[in-house]
Amino acid sequence: MRLCKNRLAEQQANSNFPLFPLVGVIGLVPDEWASIWQSRQHVLSRLSVYFNVVWVNPAKGWRELWFRNSLQNNNRFHHDFSSHSFMVHDPGKWLPHFYRPRFIADCATQMRLNQAYRILRKKKCDKFILYLWRPEFSSALEFNGYDLSCYHIDDEYTFSDIEQPLAVEEKSLIARVDQVIIHSPALLEKKGRINPHTTLIPNGVDYDAYATPVDELDETRHIPHPRIGYVGVIKKQLDLSLLHTLVMRHQEWSFIFVGPMENLFEQTSTAHRLAAMPNVYFLGSKPVHRLPAYTQHLDVCLLCYQVNGYTKFIYPMKLHEYLATGRPVVASPIRSLQDYAHIITLASTVDEWSQALSDALQPAEHSPEKLEARRCIARQHDWNNLVQQIAYSLCKHFGSSYTEQFQKIPNHTPVCV
Repeated sequence: MRLCKNRLAEQQANSNFPLFPLVGVIGLVPDEWASIWQSRQHVLSRLSVYFNVVWVNPAKGWRELWFRNSLQNNNRFHHDFSSHSFMVHDPGKWLPHFYRPRFIADCATQMRLNQAYRILRKKKCDKFILYLWRPEFSSALEFNGYDLSCYHIDDEYTFSDIEQPLAVEEKSLIARVDQVIIHSPALLEKKGRINPHTTLIPNGVDYDAYATPVDELDETRHIPHPRIGYVGVIKKQLDLSLLHTLVMRHQEWSFIFVGPMENLFEQTSTAHRLAAMPNVYFLGSKPVHRLPAYTQHLDVCLLCYQVNGYTKFIYPMKLHEYLATGRPVVASPIRSLQDYAHIITLASTVDEWSQALSDALQPAEHSPEKLEARRCIARQHDWNNLVQQIAYSLCKHFGSSYTEQFQKIPNHTPVCV
């Protein structure tokens, strides 16, 4: 988010950052920097407080680069996070992704890595961390140059509604790297026993951005209260059929959806029927820095997922963003949300959802005590605190001189009482 990014840049400009200037991180990611902000952007940008970081935009296939004019309207360089220790590198059309023959693909991979190493060596780095975000980047481990490898698991990469066994290739990757970061309890149960250097780091929130009051936008002023809303990508994992039934049952409520429609597949027609309802407002994709202005002016926040073999493993980033606003949250009982049943309301059937939303609109759920309880949970999951844990887990591999220096850093993780 812009608030977070500006704050990080200002912090670095006014302080002795990065704290470990001789360590460089190469982030191999499946998305371009300027894409929708996910955990990757939050983690790697904040790691630049501790290390020099290069975000390597994924290489495109040569056909896409040369025959589809894909670069014409590409905004990958238009990001507003500026830091002397965080750099975005794009391989460009001269180093595309090759699928075959294998030796050419390997040669291109090594050349892209060498570009990232050169960027970090110009920063005087002499230790290098290879930070992988998908199994398909495992081939990078075949090339020398790095001192430490980390695999960050932030999803179930089969993307199957029916749970699949752990792939042999991913199991091998988990066993091979020096450090594994896993973001949800179910993923930890499935993949956390392979590598002894495995740490659970859930998704977090830019707490200040969501907790600091912002004015309502003109776009939503006309929408009647009460407002029931979802802020995030509208995708097939949502239970849109259940939401459609709720919308028809409660026409006295306004249902607001903020985010792009992506990968709806068989749910496309349901989404279109939902959007056509008179008390439904699809507002489309918004810049990440503006999302708090939408979330803060909802009355109840939704996490309405299908419960299946894929959503069992997710950890919605929206959870702590919602809680940071203090708003009541009603959610499906997927595995990661069951741990928060004391602070959010879980519902399965249409009747349970209807009752839970009605209860969430009552004045008692909007008391100062309730708001503070929710915000306290969110504060514990501020991205700055979570990334500090990741940085420490990496420093431990470099020995006592690094951990001793790290332990001098204040830990501001709050404790709820």
